[in-house]
Amino acid sequence: MSRAKADPELSEILEFIAENMSFEPDSYNNSYLDRRVSARMRRCDCEEYGEYLDILSADRDEQSELLDALSVNVTSFFRNPPVWEGLRDVLSELTADNRTVRCWSAACSDGREPYSIAMLARDDPDVRDRSVEITATDIDAETLESARNGVYESTRTTDIESQLEPLSDPTTHVDIDEEGRTFRVKPSVKRMVTFEQHDLISGSAKRDYDLVLCRNLLIYIDRSYKKPIFETLTSATREGGFLTIGKSETLPRSFKDQYEPYDRRNHIYRRA
Repeated sequence: MSRAKADPELSEILEFIAENMSFEPDSYNNSYLDRRVSARMRRCDCEEYGEYLDILSADRDEQSELLDALSVNVTSFFRNPPVWEGLRDVLSELTADNRTVRCWSAACSDGREPYSIAMLARDDPDVRDRSVEITATDIDAETLESARNGVYESTRTTDIESQLEPLSDPTTHVDIDEEGRTFRVKPSVKRMVTFEQHDLISGSAKRDYDLVLCRNLLIYIDRSYKKPIFETLTSATREGGFLTIGKSETLPRSFKDQYEPYDRRNHIYRRA
């Protein structure tokens, strides 16, 4: 698969990453990679790629910092609330016949998306939450461990309490400390989610999911890798099941005949 060539000195950094850091930069577009590398360069007071490569080669801590920066981990509970209103209807329809409903949160980052599915199912009286099973996957093992812990904190720029506003009573699903800053997902919510490490491009195949969410990852991915990712997502979605992608993302033309719009505005599609 081909991709646009990066600056030769940036390419040396990307080659080092691929060979030494358990990360596949070829999957991501160069502008995204350059932004993340440049941000770490500023933190290290570097102006030249070569200078930063010297630091990266010698400093394991900096390798860890860069790997964390490269991981796509921007997320929130109930990100894009209108989408979740559409997913209420999807979960209600899927659980109506009381069978087990299998959900897959792909590229789940720190776990807020799969926990949002679980909380929504438990919160909505029209959804049979006991029927819902959620698999959450990500490529980054450290991020998954944080997700399993299910502990989140409000900061100056992140207000967890406001993220949970779609719920009728957030305290049913999370324990909040006295200062209202630390939020711990309750065991009853955690039990609905199983976390696994998985690579969307080269990982093992997934099958027979009723609802697949892969939101706000594809905007970072190099165009040549979008087709294999959609092949993975499509093979995982059962006939009549649902796929949800990000608000800024689109179905590739070659896959459009395999889906019917269910909620076009919120990018929720039904597998044909």
